[in-house]
Amino acid sequence: MEKIEDLLTQFGYEIRYEKGNFKAGYCVLKTTKVIVINKYFPLEGRINALAEILKNLALDHQTELNEKQALLLAEMR
Repeated sequence: MEKIEDLLTQFGYEIRYEKGNFKAGYCVLKTTKVIVINKYFPLEGRINALAEILKNLALDHQTELNEKQALLLAEMR
């Protein structure tokens, strides 16, 4: 989970864990680059939500990533 969080913050996203009534476990506020994950989701659900967000975001490819981050991003997609 920490690796995915680090990758998303590298792209300028703030990740917050808040209580809420979201069906999929997360919501993304695209204009402010904030990702909100339901804090009552179990760990596996949080990881799955972060992975799904990572797959669906149009990320800036000019952001410098280290080799491990680039590999993680490629595997997620």
